[in-house]
Amino acid sequence: MKREKHRGPDHVTLRRKSPLPIWAQLGWRATLVIGLLIFAIAVHWIERDGLKDTHDGSVSFVDVIYFTMISITTTGYGDIVPVTNSTRLFDALIVTPIRIFFVLIFIGTAYTFVFRRTWDKWRMERIQKKLCDHIVVAGFGTSGSEAVDEIIALGVPPQDIVVIDSDEDALDRAKSLGCAVLEGDATRDKTLQAVRIEAAKAMVISAGRDDTSILMTLTARHLAPNLTISVAVRNEDNELLARQAGATTVINPVSFAGLLLAGSTHGAHIADYIADLASSSGRVRLAERTVTGDECGRPLSALAKGLGVRIYRDGVPYGFWEPEAQSLMPGDCIVEILPTSPREGDFA
Repeated sequence: MKREKHRGPDHVTLRRKSPLPIWAQLGWRATLVIGLLIFAIAVHWIERDGLKDTHDGSVSFVDVIYFTMISITTTGYGDIVPVTNSTRLFDALIVTPIRIFFVLIFIGTAYTFVFRRTWDKWRMERIQKKLCDHIVVAGFGTSGSEAVDEIIALGVPPQDIVVIDSDEDALDRAKSLGCAVLEGDATRDKTLQAVRIEAAKAMVISAGRDDTSILMTLTARHLAPNLTISVAVRNEDNELLARQAGATTVINPVSFAGLLLAGSTHGAHIADYIADLASSSGRVRLAERTVTGDECGRPLSALAKGLGVRIYRDGVPYGFWEPEAQSLMPGDCIVEILPTSPREGDFA
């Protein structure tokens, strides 16, 4: 039975980044507060005969401003009180909700622009300092998000994945999966240094444009010479350029789709099996590892659990049928097929 991919929340709504800068957001809140104050002062001035000043008996305009401000921000001191039914109803039904609204505006503003920003900054700084052996994903479009889903399905904790993108909605989707996110340009040294690229275990690049992906590869490679970099390119002519830029693995989704389509013409189940191998949710999966000491001297076909299909010796690939695969040597890299079904050894 195939496992469902790790997705974000099922309930999705349209969202758009606010076009207003911070000063404008603060400005409209202040305008709203002032507008409500002016409204309350005007009504209290009109209804001033319904107010009683216990100090001197007369209610001036200053007294109205004082009473309104005290009523809205606190419960009042009792020196000026409403005495008519209409004024009392206005204070009970209008001024009291305004007071609650004021509190919500002040608390919301303080949380949005002070506490949350300070907290998020402090938390992100702690996360950045602790980043090690993580996976950096540059580009969270269709291919990038599918890659993150598959990485999580393979058992990597979401908190060990850092997503870089310039689109806020894409970052929100990545954040909903539990990944750390950074809004920025992955072609810049400063951005990659912020995610500690030199301490990362691997990097996945899927920028959507070949030139951008290759530039990201160049930037990452000069900052982290030993980093494993996987990059997606769409133009076959750019595959060599991506490798020259420092990519460890170059994936061409267009060519891969063509291979699947061509293979399916020679058998109805070939494409299905290849998809099984590529996905963590299939019955079989491909794995890569270094040969163990006990396996040295044995043929590739004698692996205990997996089905060996290829070895890499000094960077050169050898198939299971070639003489080099008949005796494994220290340092060999093995590519094998392993079962993912509950039935150990089931390679069907």
